[in-house]
Amino acid sequence: METTWARELRRAGLRVTGPRLSVLSVLAERPHADADTIVTAARDLHGSLSPQAVYGVLKALVAAGLARRIEPAGAPALFELRVGDNHHHLVCRTCGAVADVDCAVGVAPCLEPSDAAGFAVDEAEVVFWGLCRECQSAPAESVQNHEQGIRGGATA
Repeated sequence: METTWARELRRAGLRVTGPRLSVLSVLAERPHADADTIVTAARDLHGSLSPQAVYGVLKALVAAGLARRIEPAGAPALFELRVGDNHHHLVCRTCGAVADVDCAVGVAPCLEPSDAAGFAVDEAEVVFWGLCRECQSAPAESVQNHEQGIRGGATA
């Protein structure tokens, strides 16, 4: 029986491969994951994957419109499977947690630049910055320890 991911890959004009299926499975479980997190998790599903292979898969998935790459300032690129809409993101300044938020008004691009400078704008990316619920209620010492854990390679 063909999986949903296999159908999606074929529909996008991509071959169905073990590495692609592994990366898609990881992204389905871990939205807003960085490449290192994806490499580690995908290796659990497909042991021989190299980081370079995962980066190649991510690039192909983004180019085919099956995944989206977001780049919050000061953070590594993150990948998600929510595509085809014009949603935005909330990012915690302390722990780096990321959450989706629907477009504030209307359909894509939902924001109009004051001067498009000749561009045909089809997407607007907004990142809302603040503190997540956990960081708002955490004691200062706990927040500092959490920040150090994030910088040391832990994920949010």
